[in-house]
Amino acid sequence: MRVIVVGAGVIGLSCAVRLSEAGYDVAVFARDLPLETTSAVAGAMWHPFLSAGDRVAGWARSSYDEFVKLAGSEPSVQLRHGKEYYRESTPAPAWAADLPDLQRVGSLPPGFRDGWAFTTPIVEMPSYLRYLVKRLEAAGGTLSRAAFSSLPNATGLVVNCTGLGARLTAQDPTVTPVRGQLLAVEQFGLTEWMLADHGPQDLCFALPRSNDIIVGGTAEPDNWDLTVDEKIAERIIDRAASLIPELRKAKVLRQRVGLRPARPSVRCESVRTGDRRVIHCYGHGGSGVTLSWGCADEVLELVREG
Repeated sequence: MRVIVVGAGVIGLSCAVRLSEAGYDVAVFARDLPLETTSAVAGAMWHPFLSAGDRVAGWARSSYDEFVKLAGSEPSVQLRHGKEYYRESTPAPAWAADLPDLQRVGSLPPGFRDGWAFTTPIVEMPSYLRYLVKRLEAAGGTLSRAAFSSLPNATGLVVNCTGLGARLTAQDPTVTPVRGQLLAVEQFGLTEWMLADHGPQDLCFALPRSNDIIVGGTAEPDNWDLTVDEKIAERIIDRAASLIPELRKAKVLRQRVGLRPARPSVRCESVRTGDRRVIHCYGHGGSGVTLSWGCADEVLELVREG
């Protein structure tokens, strides 16, 4: 069966890999190629964020298991330990059962009243996107640039993984941007990640990777601005350096802005209109990587169901 996947971010590529490796004839078309997508900007730590729906926990669990397997063979996937700090007492997260080493933090920084420590996958984008493209091509799939204002009216099946583009391709105004600004700084030997509660829009995190550290960030709803704001960058560094002082002197390598595709709930379903069938898979918020393999598995099942 011919399957057209529209969108080449982490969701589109993961779905395309699953389908092509299952024997389907897969062609991926996208306005933005993988390294131009929001996925390429992501800090990409496995941690459900800005995603809703009753199936999110299951998708996250499946993705976690897949990333743990990949960490043994794919250098762009690393399992790293770290700590998450909260301003108020906080129960264990709903996905705690997926983390075998989750434990409460005993000694907290000033101003924080609770915290959790655990090991989780950190996925190094954009190297990981290149890896997915290689898997797709090795399985016989193709990737091409094409801009669509609506989904292609082609024979076969269409899988819509257009993220924010679903406002056009699915005529869905409930998909809205959540602006995220972050920095990459030089790697000075940091091995453990850090997350800290600083409110719904002012995020605080430091995610160590092989050759740099991703420091963030923001979560600004309904903000389409892709311009780096230097004042925001200064606040980002200030917040993170209050917990990891070495970050204040680390050389800034680059700054990026991405627009997370938020939606009241993730849409992953098959829709038939006459003889045409479309599988929609979008609206993952800040959890594209976290939910990617679980959603890809569900898309594969929806394709098989016919």
